[in-house]
Order: sequence, then C-alpha cells, then structure tokens
Amino acid sequence: MENTVWQGKFLRMTTETIGSITWERAYLPDGVVIFPVTNDGKILVIRERRAHENPPVRLKPVTGMLDAGSTPEENAQRELQEEIGFKATNLEKFWTYETNGTVNSVTHFFLAKGLVPSKLTNPDGDVVEEILALTPAEMDEKIAADEMRWGVSVMGWQRLRLTRPMT
Repeated sequence: MENTVWQGKFLRMTTETIGSITWERAYLPDGVVIFPVTNDGKILVIRERRAHENPPVRLKPVTGMLDAGSTPEENAQRELQEEIGFKATNLEKFWTYETNGTVNSVTHFFLAKGLVPSKLTNPDGDVVEEILALTPAEMDEKIAADEMRWGVSVMGWQRLRLTRPMT
C-alpha cells in the first residue's frame, strides 16, 4: 500500500514497501503542452522568467497544469489565452505521454492553428517576457543549442516533427 509522506501544492511524494524494498514515487500534476502555429507556419514560443528556477529565464512552448474539472482541450485553450493572448480555432491533440514508476504524470500535447486574438489574465503574473515566432528549423536549432531545455516539451516537439513533417 502506498503511503503519502509529503504533500505540497503541486507535488506528492509516496513510499510503498514491496517485498523487502521500499519504493519512492513522485506525482506531478498532469499538464498540457501546446505548439501554436501561425498562418505562415511559425511556432510561437515564450521567453519566461521564473525566479525559483535556474536559470531564471527559459524559452519554452505554451504549457500549463491541468485544472481539476477541465478537459485537456479546455486547459490548452486557456493556457494559449493566458500566455500568448490567442485562442485556436483548430486544436488537435497529437500525443498523450504518461510516465509511471518513480515519477508519475500525464502530459497532453496539442497543435494549435487558426489563432485568433483572445487574451486572458495570466494568474502567474507577468512571467512572459517575450513571444517569439520561430520556423520549425529555428525550433530545432534552439533545442540543439540547448536554449530550449524543457524536457517533456522537447520530446513533444520531436514527436510532432516525426509524425507531421513541417518545413
């Protein structure tokens, strides 16, 4: 039986003894990662400041945690509106990645097209410093240069590139 040994606002840690081994598990909130595509085929990403991270500024796609009672699609639209000020008229889920074992979470990946202005206030405050429009090749270059290091998001980008060729 799993026992919760620590519960924070976003993370939960458990232990479970199976036979003679005590296993530790971390549970992260489920989330969404969205790759918004402009009419000219560029991907919108954000430069975001997070004081508690190292380094405190990062380049990443639009992301967010799944809110209780909302679908992944609803969360994806909300994150688009909060972080870049757009809503998608065409939102396609292209992958769901689930980790289990020591680290546990589910991430839903979306391709967002047909972007229309629709701004919502970002509850995280003014963390978005800049919105960049990158070609797919420029995205690949940022990842190769280690300028975009958001691990699960990078996996999602690679999955998207493998399943939907973009120029």
